[in-house]
Amino acid sequence: EGLGSALGSLRVLVLRRNRFARLPPAVAELGHHLTELDVSHNRLTALGAEVVSALRELRKLNLSHNQLPVLPAQLGALAHLEELDVSFNRLTHLPDSLSCLSRLRTLDVDHNQLTAFPRQLLQLAALEELDVSSNRLRGLPEDISALCALKILWLSGAELGTLPAGFCELASLESLMLDNNGLQALPAQFSRLQRLKMLNLSSNLLEEFPAALLPLAGLEELYLSRNQLTSVPSLISGLGRLLTLWLDNNRIRYLPDSIVELTGLEELVLQGNQIAVLPDNFGQLSRVGLWKIKDNPLIQPPYEVCMKGIPYIAAYQKELAHSQPAVQPRLKLLLMGHKAAGKTLLRHCLTEERVEGCPGGGDKEKCYPPSPPPVSKGIEVTSWTADASRGLRFIVYDLAGDESYEVIQPFFLSPGALYVLVVNLATYEPRRFPTTVGSFLHRVGARVPHAVVCIVGTHADLCGERELEEKCLDIHRQIALQEKHDAEGLSRLAQVVDEALARDFELRSASPHAAYYGVSDKNLRRRKAHFQYLLNHRLQILSPVLPVSCRDPRHLQRLRDKLLSVAEHREIFPNLHRVLPRSWQVLEELHFQPPQAQRLWLSWWDSARLGLQAGLTEDRLQSALSYLHESGKLLYFEDSPALKEHVFHNLTRLIDILNVFFQRDPSLLLHKLLLGTSGEGKAEGESSRPVALPTPSQELLRATQLHQYVEGFLLHGLLPAHVIRLLLKPHVQAQQDLQLLLELLEKMGLCYCLNKPKGKPLNGSTAWYKFPCYVQNEVPHAEAWINGTNLAGQSFVAEQLQIEYSFPFTFPPGLFARYSVQINSHVVHRSDGKFQIFAYRGKVPVVVSYRPAKGVLQPDTLSIASHASLPNIWTAWQAITPLVEELNVLLQEWPGLHYTVHILCSKCLKRGSPNPHAFPGELLSQPRPEGVAEIICPKNGSERVNVALVYPPTPTVISPCSKKNVGEKHRNQ
Repeated sequence: EGLGSALGSLRVLVLRRNRFARLPPAVAELGHHLTELDVSHNRLTALGAEVVSALRELRKLNLSHNQLPVLPAQLGALAHLEELDVSFNRLTHLPDSLSCLSRLRTLDVDHNQLTAFPRQLLQLAALEELDVSSNRLRGLPEDISALCALKILWLSGAELGTLPAGFCELASLESLMLDNNGLQALPAQFSRLQRLKMLNLSSNLLEEFPAALLPLAGLEELYLSRNQLTSVPSLISGLGRLLTLWLDNNRIRYLPDSIVELTGLEELVLQGNQIAVLPDNFGQLSRVGLWKIKDNPLIQPPYEVCMKGIPYIAAYQKELAHSQPAVQPRLKLLLMGHKAAGKTLLRHCLTEERVEGCPGGGDKEKCYPPSPPPVSKGIEVTSWTADASRGLRFIVYDLAGDESYEVIQPFFLSPGALYVLVVNLATYEPRRFPTTVGSFLHRVGARVPHAVVCIVGTHADLCGERELEEKCLDIHRQIALQEKHDAEGLSRLAQVVDEALARDFELRSASPHAAYYGVSDKNLRRRKAHFQYLLNHRLQILSPVLPVSCRDPRHLQRLRDKLLSVAEHREIFPNLHRVLPRSWQVLEELHFQPPQAQRLWLSWWDSARLGLQAGLTEDRLQSALSYLHESGKLLYFEDSPALKEHVFHNLTRLIDILNVFFQRDPSLLLHKLLLGTSGEGKAEGESSRPVALPTPSQELLRATQLHQYVEGFLLHGLLPAHVIRLLLKPHVQAQQDLQLLLELLEKMGLCYCLNKPKGKPLNGSTAWYKFPCYVQNEVPHAEAWINGTNLAGQSFVAEQLQIEYSFPFTFPPGLFARYSVQINSHVVHRSDGKFQIFAYRGKVPVVVSYRPAKGVLQPDTLSIASHASLPNIWTAWQAITPLVEELNVLLQEWPGLHYTVHILCSKCLKRGSPNPHAFPGELLSQPRPEGVAEIICPKNGSERVNVALVYPPTPTVISPCSKKNVGEKHRNQ
């Protein structure tokens, strides 16, 4: 009371984000001069008639995000009102007096409960922007053309099935949102909307590209995502001012050649269609910055080229014009499965038509497996010409089943491959399904969503007929149950997101018990889109299980026929028919011909000389090498300063080198080292004078030292560089080979140098390398401060930050070991355990911990933690932020992986709670809420937690950029 006399000349009053249930009477005292009033995000259930009547000078009124069921009639008396926002309320109708607001230019009524278009609005001749989205209008009046000044119209999610002819008389329209309706066509007169610049028709039922859009020459943004379009008309080139074109998630099979004439395009989104070939001269669209093309059966250009962007497509098409096209019918085939599943024997029997020296005679001699059976040497690669008449070739990868290879197996799982999961039927039992089948399916699905998997049961000859049938049926049944369980789990999670989106953001933020407490709509929509992606890209598991005996030629031939029929299916494997420039194919072949075929790597200039032989000038070589890298033919890291001048073309030798590191056999490792030392003659550059042979005591001493190195390697993952060189003989000859190889292993995340100063040489001292996957001690040697003590054993009082990643379905194999390598450049004074890393960021301690699941219902977790006093908590955020970002980068390699991120409650952690409250990880990418100092932890009597312990000082997780605003409002297109 009395506020009016104290602030008699007040013009603008903002009361948003409070808890008013009614407009305070003091607002009426201020009404004589007030021109702007914002009471949004309150709890208003009614507006006092006297208060509203007093606001006679008001020009701008915001009542959004309240609980208003009706608006008072006195609102129509506000003759000066120009902007009115009543969105996100509970309005079922609008007062008739609203038609008296002759100066109203902007009206927002979206997210209410209107069941018809309010006819009162037709009297508002000055209205320029109108939003009636998310109301159940189900139709528009014919005389909507009365709104002749309308420039921006929002009708998203209004349940519209058709548009009246009068709609097309809204000649002033510039921006029109009609997404999320049920439109099957547009009126023919729609082309009269000649001032239209932005049109959103996404998520409708359009089966044909609306012809009425083609004469709209001024159109700049066009969204037709998530319809049922099958083609794009050639006359689209008439939309010469188009900057943005979204056609994703339709059924488009081809694009017209004329689309390349839209040279002003800056955004082109085509993902989720059926496009196999891009038009010639596609590189003319050089201004396109936002480009999405995944989930199309691309063959020309190949998928790997298209994913690199428009400049690479332009280079490919230019090269194709220079040389003859070449089709390479070649497919990657991966044999996966548990140890002793029979992968190596199956590979031998599949790829070799005849095996000599086998028992038996006659025709059976061709099919008996070798005796003794071949033993796996680790990961092996074989080329198999499955159909010589058509030149169809499989590149067969036999992935070792031993757990020690898990850290490198993911490198070989790639899109466009056929996966064969091998199961030993002789030893299979239903209780072993999770380890022999289920875990492999989860792994492939997480790395390569929508991959094609064929289940093959080996050793069928060791099972009785009934036993064989029962085991195959059990595998089939348990696969179906696992898929159903996973899909239902994802659907439930998606439903929780839908329910959270249905609630107002204010309601979500008011209760800490609410799902996705405080999470923005934008982050929820992104979460929902990810769940939808996971549900739409389930594994394609071929049925039924195929039992095979390597002793039966009929079984092997049936498996060959099955693999060929699947590979030749154009819709499943379009990449088998991809078209390459002949010069690219020749370049690949030249890399694998003598003498360079025997070398471990080539310099850029060596590759450039081969390029000239293939007809490629230096400026055209980059695109060819990039394609060969993306398609897995060689390794070329154009983004790495240490490696960009080299091409690793001999993948077979590289795999042999990897096998050396991941065969955990002490006697084998020691044998290799002893061979390496005995083969050492003279060091490089040494003169040819005779070298004295070592005495027996010297030999014994050397063997003892090497044995200690092997022990250190298998227990702690430690090896000095000179011992690595011995281990890799004869693969590594020169010191440069070794240095490049170690740089490559570091790039792959397999090891890091312990004592190399950042950016400086070692000055002659021995370089030691750490392989984290070999560390055996459970926790670091240093004390874990997170348990409440510092290194001196004294308890401390500090606030703890802990970000926890949870993996309910599968934890990516080797992720913790690779992550351990990736964070090395960010930390100092580190101490590693098998499941924990203790280190410092500057002077701030950090702990990274992995906790494997202890049961089927418990997820694997990986957490990143730090601590500091509350005034200095920003230092803890600075410490863990780069580590969070590094983990997010690694997780992008697993697009089909479901995981959640949470910020654990600092108060719960300080109390030592075994089950601390978890705030949603999406808060990491949101700014701190304005004017909020504390948020509620629902545990322990709704205790309040300082906002600085949940939100970073600045958003740390960088998300994909959102669409532009239209007017002053944002819509996630």
